[in-house]
Amino acid sequence: MKQEVIIAGFGGQGILSMGKILAYSALMEGHEVTWMPAYGPEQRGGTANVTVIVSDRRISSPILSSFDTAIILNQPSLERFEKAIRPGGTLIYDEYGICQPPTRTDINIWRINAMDAAAEMQNPKAFNMVVLGGLLKVQPLVSLDSVRRALTKTLPERHHALIPANIEAIEKGMQIIENLQRA
Repeated sequence: MKQEVIIAGFGGQGILSMGKILAYSALMEGHEVTWMPAYGPEQRGGTANVTVIVSDRRISSPILSSFDTAIILNQPSLERFEKAIRPGGTLIYDEYGICQPPTRTDINIWRINAMDAAAEMQNPKAFNMVVLGGLLKVQPLVSLDSVRRALTKTLPERHHALIPANIEAIEKGMQIIENLQRA
């Protein structure tokens, strides 16, 4: 098993945190993992992306030009990365940040209304965890238990009281993701 994932959007959406939690969860399950963030100097409000590779074998390079799965959370990222998804791959997007939806017909396209779900939960900071839940429903790379343990390890102790809300957001994401098109 090898899955090459890119998560892309605006800084401040929890892109890097989502990738870090995914990578740490996979590491805790004994997988080989890379986590490679990329962001502009403006961070919050600028573009940000992170690539995560999860494999059961050694990973030769963290540098990728194409992906099995892309999570896209804004229009500039869709324009940049939609074409880099391998045929038969997966695209997950939140339509809140997208004006022109994906157009490819050779990939699996999933929509998750994570922004709406986070607002409904009265927890806008849970947006990225809703998206992570959608990913885990479509691509169960790691278990929910591993994510729970990774949250305990990656969040500062002062934020551990938020772990149940994060798990609730992940579960919500698993429920609301919609398949729009199968390749």
